[in-house]
Amino acid sequence: MTARGPVLDTPTDTRAEEGQQTPARLPVVVHVLALGTFLMGTTEFVVAGLLPEIADDLQVGVARTGLLITVFAVGMIVGAPLMAMLTLRLPRRLTLMLALAVFAVGHVVVAVGSGFALLLVARFLTALATGAFWAVANVVATRAAGPAARSRALGLVGAGAMLANVVGVPLGAFAGQLVGWRGPFWALAALAAAAIALIARTVPHDDAGRQTVSVRTELAALRSGRLWLALAACATTTGGVLSAYSYIAPLLTDRAGIAAGLVPLVLVGFGVGALAGSVIGGRLGDTRPHMTTITAAALTALLLLAICLFSGFAAPTVVLIALLGFFGLGANPVLIALAVRFAGRAPTLGSALTISAFNLGTAAGSWVAGLALDSSLGSTGPAMVGTGIAALTLIPTIALARTRR
Repeated sequence: MTARGPVLDTPTDTRAEEGQQTPARLPVVVHVLALGTFLMGTTEFVVAGLLPEIADDLQVGVARTGLLITVFAVGMIVGAPLMAMLTLRLPRRLTLMLALAVFAVGHVVVAVGSGFALLLVARFLTALATGAFWAVANVVATRAAGPAARSRALGLVGAGAMLANVVGVPLGAFAGQLVGWRGPFWALAALAAAAIALIARTVPHDDAGRQTVSVRTELAALRSGRLWLALAACATTTGGVLSAYSYIAPLLTDRAGIAAGLVPLVLVGFGVGALAGSVIGGRLGDTRPHMTTITAAALTALLLLAICLFSGFAAPTVVLIALLGFFGLGANPVLIALAVRFAGRAPTLGSALTISAFNLGTAAGSWVAGLALDSSLGSTGPAMVGTGIAALTLIPTIALARTRR
């Protein structure tokens, strides 16, 4: 194993697709990294449940307040590959700890800030740290788990973010209604500070040989066509889901007739579906990656279309949103594992680029969805936008399946 990347990340390693038996348990460090992504997922999506409260306090429109989601996504697009390059020669444990420290400071700024522009800047800087953490966490997890369980490990790391939708985001929404929207940001800052100690105790040292890492070697990974197909799938699958989810509150209250106080419960349903999808998708991805990604893409597009058609009915809408979480985000760990493998000797850059791709889809999708929300389409506009974006995922996933040999 060299400093430029483990053998398990080379494109020729097909053991994960040949059904090799996976270990019974994943290393403890994978679970710790999942706790970190829980914080990252909570901060990215908690704004969706607090949009009305933030908009009222800052005296801006709901659609404009949604820029707090968009700018975070933009920060992760830029931050993941940029920070991966800037920290390339730093020990991965140190990078994770520094990222959490910046994350904590950014949340304090949001908690005490009073201007919308300041909040946008703080969210952007926090996103830079989040991108750095997530990119490195994926690589540390795959190294710790080994080639036969990398999708499973990434599924667990991704499940941390999905758990955020089950616990973090709904709790943040409830707390925002009880003590004000700034309370959740104070809590996230405190939890991030505590997570630094956990990372220091569990993530192993990797100082040896890091100084020999070559930026040129990392950038050579960009020549892989299969890497770009995997990244395209990352962008469209998440863009389709998050374009609808970012503005799910107006659809639930204005269209489905659900009381505002019950919106967090619907978010729990989405989060439970996403959590289960990430874990199950990760397990399937180690043996049937292409079947998993194609099936998830097709069903996601159909579910978003069904939400458009049945959004006037509360019960079907709630069920469809839960299923959207399961199928819409369940293939993400598989796509990350494919991208890391196709990146060859540049696993950190490959991981970072998946983060950028996911958030490019989120930024573009939420921006277009915001325009649709303010158009004649109204509250169903974001789901319509999501349907079209999600359907595009079938193109790169089918292409990957056809070129896997």
